[in-house]
Amino acid sequence: MNIKSVSEEFSVSEQLSVADVEALAAQGVKSLICNRPDGESGDQPAFADIEAAAKKLGLEVCSIPVVSGQISDQDVAKFGQAFASMPKPLLAYCRTGTRSINLWALDQGGKGMPASAIMAAGQSAGYDLSDAVKRLGATKPAAGKSRHFEVVIIGAGAGGISTASSLLKRRPGMKIALVDKAQKHYYQPGWTLVGGGVFQPQDTERDMASLIPRGVEWIQSAAQSFAPENNSVTLDDDSTVTYDRMVVACGIKLNWDGIEGLSETLGRNGVTSNYRYDLAPYTWKLVSGLRSGKAVFTQPPMPIKCAGAPQKALYLSGDHWYRTGVLKDIDIQFYNAGGVLFGVKEYVPALMKYIEKYNATLNFSHKLIRVDGEKKTAWFEKADAEGKTEVVSTDFDMIHVCPPQQAPDVIRSSPLADAAGWVDVDQETLRHKKYANVWSLGDVMNAPNAKTAAAARKQAPIVAHNILSDMGASRGVAHYDGYGSCPLTVERGKIVLAEFGFGGKLIPSFPSWMLDGTQPTRLAWILKKDMLPPIYWHGMLKGHEWLVTPQPK
Repeated sequence: MNIKSVSEEFSVSEQLSVADVEALAAQGVKSLICNRPDGESGDQPAFADIEAAAKKLGLEVCSIPVVSGQISDQDVAKFGQAFASMPKPLLAYCRTGTRSINLWALDQGGKGMPASAIMAAGQSAGYDLSDAVKRLGATKPAAGKSRHFEVVIIGAGAGGISTASSLLKRRPGMKIALVDKAQKHYYQPGWTLVGGGVFQPQDTERDMASLIPRGVEWIQSAAQSFAPENNSVTLDDDSTVTYDRMVVACGIKLNWDGIEGLSETLGRNGVTSNYRYDLAPYTWKLVSGLRSGKAVFTQPPMPIKCAGAPQKALYLSGDHWYRTGVLKDIDIQFYNAGGVLFGVKEYVPALMKYIEKYNATLNFSHKLIRVDGEKKTAWFEKADAEGKTEVVSTDFDMIHVCPPQQAPDVIRSSPLADAAGWVDVDQETLRHKKYANVWSLGDVMNAPNAKTAAAARKQAPIVAHNILSDMGASRGVAHYDGYGSCPLTVERGKIVLAEFGFGGKLIPSFPSWMLDGTQPTRLAWILKKDMLPPIYWHGMLKGHEWLVTPQPK
């Protein structure tokens, strides 16, 4: 236990154990605040266990879980209320103490503590609180106040930042706002390789502030509602932004609660997912530690982001067990809610060779509906050819879950949405079908393409060009062909590079003599592992449109 004193009445620490609680009580600590969500790592004790130990010793305790890098104003308010009301001395903890001391800094700064005092307290405890001080110093509009921009971009993910950069590349000096409250930005295609023991999680993470294009105003808030008939967006701080044109690129919602029992057991009991930054390392821990037993991999109904990711986890896991000589003792089961291994038939033969190599069993038309981590059991809704369903179950020693996915709630309830909840666009121009000054790209819109970072890379310059064309600043209209890429990591060192567009049409980036995407190749592995990450960070997000410059008609 490494306690770091911030003041006489407040200290922070890394993750506590149950035994630590008794030691803290003996030292005179009277209250505990947990700022870490359950299930961030496999060796993390549950908050309920900490709470029970604390209450036996007469300590007050509460949980204010915060996802790393995503401290919201609501989180700060909850922390401030707890801090003000709970007996002192008080200790707050998370994985490293960073979230806890930043919550304290934001609360105290909001109540008038000088920035110099906040920085000094952080330095004495071994923490850099400069980001918190910057956030406190940022000017926030009063409730109800409105700001106007030429272009408002909702979402600072891959699509949003790339579009802003592509706009500025074509027309420097545009008044652009990026709306996103996340403090961290992630290269999500790298999480599969984290789960396969190839990348470290920090390889996939950057501070959001370092990626916002120069000249773009970053509004650290989230869209709360849309009024496209008035060209305005209400934010979650009750301010509004108005626009001449808007781009919606706010991603996709991972519906972890759509599977009964899943949220409660993620990150422990052998239950993991490469679809979350904090869980991908647990995938590798499970895979590298499994010597025998049953390994289950699941895929929900479409659409999902990176449709190949669920089976990539299977292939990299199978490859590790093959290389370490334990594959013969591991039963690999793939449960897919769909009816085929991969939606573009040209890639299936190569993938099937690896299914056979790893002796994996394919279970189609099986949708995961419930998980009980403690009992190591998963339940599926199985559909037959006539559409009749029954519930079947399986045991597991580890299970990699891909959660069901849907458009964000704020989009689903907005005038921008189609009947299924996605932003309703023309699939070629990416312009909204009803609101002519709105465009969308990435996972949130309804064009029938694969939801991948490679798709957003192709879409961003098209949206930028078409916005400027609408402004009369460029000629012609650029069209999107549905391009998406899915590098299927079938083993460590080889990848089947699936590249295709609308209708499953193959759209390879390289001639077949150089790289045949329908076959596993070492070159595709090098592209995925060594070339695509720097292309993402230093090319795509900076507005460099290598191989994706639009060709307007």
